[in-house]
Parts: sequence; structure tokens; C-alpha cells
Amino acid sequence: MVRVIFFDIDGTLLTEWPLVKLMLPQVYEMLAKKLGVSKKEAREIFLGEIEKRKGTYEWYDWNFFFSYFNLPLRYEDFIRKYPEKIELYPGVREVLKELSGKYKLGIITSGPHYQLLKLKVTDIDKFFDVIITRDDVKAVKPSPKIFLAGLERVRAKPTESLMVGDSLENDILGAKALGFKTVWINRGREKGFNLPDFEIYEMKELIRVVEVAENEKDI
Repeated sequence: MVRVIFFDIDGTLLTEWPLVKLMLPQVYEMLAKKLGVSKKEAREIFLGEIEKRKGTYEWYDWNFFFSYFNLPLRYEDFIRKYPEKIELYPGVREVLKELSGKYKLGIITSGPHYQLLKLKVTDIDKFFDVIITRDDVKAVKPSPKIFLAGLERVRAKPTESLMVGDSLENDILGAKALGFKTVWINRGREKGFNLPDFEIYEMKELIRVVEVAENEKDI
């Protein structure tokens, strides 16, 4: 029986890349002036620091890198100034609306607290009963700590829960290790190595998957 459906945010429900592509040239220009280098060099320096920390706690927070280079920027300000650049994937709003009437819905994200602002500017925050960010537990996926926090908040067992995400390592393996049923949204149609319980290519397919999971049958 499925009682709760948890979602990842970035790459699953929405994409921030239109905003990031608008933001980064501004960051490079500011950093170039600060360091006295070309914009190309500033770009290499900034992206180099991001790459070095890939997958770490800090890597998930743009504000960490702004602070690291002592730049007077906040990612929240970019979201507020350009809310239209945070884009929902097709079918997300419709699927959340349908599922929210039948199940508890939650968010488990490795991003910091400004993730809530992304949900707000896309007007989907109202669908979620619980939102767990890395700031709430001082941990990022695939750490069990962040998944357990979500379960505790809704008082659910892993066997009653689905985790929907785009990352095999962080979303799928992290949740499966605790006994969740998992749904991999594989928009790039990559190899899944039979890791997820279910695999979908677009969000509208989730409705069918939830029905199958309810009946505890193989897809």
C-alpha cells in the first residue's frame, strides 16, 4: 500500500537551468573585476571550484560559492527577480494535483532552504505535506538521515512510500537502501541497470506507476 510519495526537486519536478544560464555571465563578470582577470579565466576559476566539490554538502548551494569568492550575491535574489526562469517540466502540475487528493506528498532535496522558493514561484508548494531540505538535517542524499527525516515527519514506513527522482545514485539507491519503492524519471533515456523499481520518461506516466505500486504488481 502506498501512503506517501516523495519527490526530488531539480531535474525531477523543475529545472533551474534557464536561470543559471542567465546568472552565470553576471557572476563571471563580477568575479573577473574582483580578481583582475578575464571573464574566461573567471569562468574557469568559478566552475573549477564547483567541480572540485561535486557531490559534497557545499556543492548543492550556489550561495556557498558566492560566499567563497566573497561576491555580494544571493541565489534567492535571482529567483525572485527572474521567477519565470524556474520552469516546471511538462505534466508536473497536473500530476501533483491528481495525486495530492489521494496521497500525502513530500519533498526530499539536497538543496538548501531556498528550494522552497522554487516551489513557491512555480506555485506547486501547496501540494506538499512535508518538505525536507539539506538544511533541516545537515545531510544530503543518499544519506539515510535525510530520507528518515521525511518518513518521520509524515509518520510513514519505507514500505508505504515511493521516492521519485532523476538521480540513480542519490534518489534511487539512497531510498532503496531503506526499503522505499523507487521511481526513476529518466528523461535522458539512460541505462538504469535495473536499479529502480519503476522507470518513467515523463511525469504523466507516474499516475500509472502509482496504481501498479498500489496493487504490488510488477510493472
